[in-house]
Amino acid sequence: MKKPRILSGMRPTGRLHLGHLVGALDNWVRLQDEYECYYCVVDWHALTTHYDSTEGIREAIVDNTMDWLAAGLDPQRSTLFVQSHVIEHAELHLLFSMIVPLPWLERVPTYKEQMTEIKEHDLNTYGFLGYPLLQSADILIYKANAVPVGADQVAHIELTREIARRFNNYYGPVFPEPQTLLTEVPKLPGTDGRKMSKSYRNTIALNERPAVMKEIVRNMVTDPARIRRTDPGNPDICPVGDYHDVFSGEKRVAEVDQGCRTAGIGCVQCKMWLFDSLRERLGPLYERRQELESHPDDVIDILNEGSKKAKIVAGETMVEVRKAIKI
Repeated sequence: MKKPRILSGMRPTGRLHLGHLVGALDNWVRLQDEYECYYCVVDWHALTTHYDSTEGIREAIVDNTMDWLAAGLDPQRSTLFVQSHVIEHAELHLLFSMIVPLPWLERVPTYKEQMTEIKEHDLNTYGFLGYPLLQSADILIYKANAVPVGADQVAHIELTREIARRFNNYYGPVFPEPQTLLTEVPKLPGTDGRKMSKSYRNTIALNERPAVMKEIVRNMVTDPARIRRTDPGNPDICPVGDYHDVFSGEKRVAEVDQGCRTAGIGCVQCKMWLFDSLRERLGPLYERRQELESHPDDVIDILNEGSKKAKIVAGETMVEVRKAIKI
């Protein structure tokens, strides 16, 4: 039987970090055995917030793809490609913009949130308002059956379903209504306890050198109530404890919980245990990444081949779309 198809993507706006690994990449790797996977570097989406600072996007496309491959994505089992290499995404986005009511875009929860949070860029542009529409085109151009997302993206998939219904009602059944493939994302704050964000500089990059990663872990924020070594702590409100829950084994997590609450261990020892866990988890990824860095042309070839494959599928969809619209 033919596998159901999924699509997902990441914006090339800088180095990937641990949040990308546990929030998406680990899941993408698992899904390769169950689905026909299309994974896209969405460089046009990078322009929605970084239109005034495009330097580094090209380099980030290759850099991010190296992390994808190092994490376990297999170009023999998944199609890895670049959004802007498949011009049909833009054409479908344009056609959708003709039929989608403006209030549909204005009510997307992340639109208002990011308008409030992001101050370093002027987001009063159609590109930012309309990025969920481009996202819908990304999904529907491949007739994806499902989209793996976290809970914060559910509204976007529902918008995609509404757009598919509206198009089909006007022009006939062309698009399926993709399902939400909800991903349970582990709790992983930034190293300073705030929301993890590259703009806060509170992340650990996937390709970070071990010595640098050790220093970052050493400087992580801990339970603010634990002032002295002899004070008991609470790992439930400590970023280091959150990281142990994700990256350490059950035995180590139990040792952290008991040792922290009884002041049996200090924060420095707890952090070094975390570094050991991270080194064990990321070591193989780091080694594969080093090999890829010595052959960057191979990574570019993978993206070019994936883009050619994606373009064939997208082109077939657009033939149907144009026929349905009668243009």
